[in-house]
Amino acid sequence: MEELLERLLEECRSYTRLGKLADYIPELSKADINDFGVYLVNSDGKEFYAGDFDKKFTIQSIIKPLLLLMALMDNTTEYVRQYIGVEATGKPFNAIDYSEQLILKEHINPMVNIGAIEMCSMIHGETYEERFDRLLAFTRKLAGNPEIDVDEAVYLSEKRTGNKNRALAYLLKSSGIIDDDVEEILDIYFRACSIRVTCKDLANIGFVLANHGRGKKTGEVLFSGRHARFVNAILATCGMYDGSGDFAIKVGLPAKSGVGGGIMAVSPTRMGIGIYSPGLDKKGNSLAGIQMLEQLSETLYLSMF
Repeated sequence: MEELLERLLEECRSYTRLGKLADYIPELSKADINDFGVYLVNSDGKEFYAGDFDKKFTIQSIIKPLLLLMALMDNTTEYVRQYIGVEATGKPFNAIDYSEQLILKEHINPMVNIGAIEMCSMIHGETYEERFDRLLAFTRKLAGNPEIDVDEAVYLSEKRTGNKNRALAYLLKSSGIIDDDVEEILDIYFRACSIRVTCKDLANIGFVLANHGRGKKTGEVLFSGRHARFVNAILATCGMYDGSGDFAIKVGLPAKSGVGGGIMAVSPTRMGIGIYSPGLDKKGNSLAGIQMLEQLSETLYLSMF
């Protein structure tokens, strides 16, 4: 398997420099566009990797399925469905072209920014700090890595420049969809996006989703199979922003991308996959990462379709 990963990595490497770094968050523009890594965790727990698999990068929007999981676990599916929709928006991840008539609760998708900000308000905790600490602990648990932390430089960079997200949060507040202090909710969101991970961390998270909420240890249940199916379904239809339909045709897996260059992919019952390459396409997805997943899916017959 590692020989296959090495070969596919080299075949797809030319795509790394065709992408563009997410320079609208200044700190992300410092990434090395040549970085490219992949990590796989099979259903039997065997692990395979190639390239810059141990390079750290910020999770960015790949935190969104974890926010959704926590919202489901802290509340009920019925409650979450009252405030979050499940249909693809057809809009970019940071779209803001909502009017008072269009910002309906059932149309707020959890895989785009406005939905993720809303989900931050659903995480339980006595304080806003406790809410984030619970999210960080949950991320560490799913990834099997207690050393996962926050990239403070990226967090501060996002907080300084995240005016569009700030506008989205105030739109939610003015529409009566969130009751929380807007700046405190945004602080959770900016910190959440700045959590620092590796390809291995993403592959381990994908493994748990592929394994219906069960961890690597025998009998370890990290969340219910019902919640895993819910999240995987959302990832399959909406996880790659407004490129999700094309991705479904070419790759055919539940997946979530982030503008930090990561992609977490889920092959149900088979494996979790983590990929990192920071050069992005116009939709905000890792260009070389998608090429790698397309080749992997074709070679290993991973597509659900």
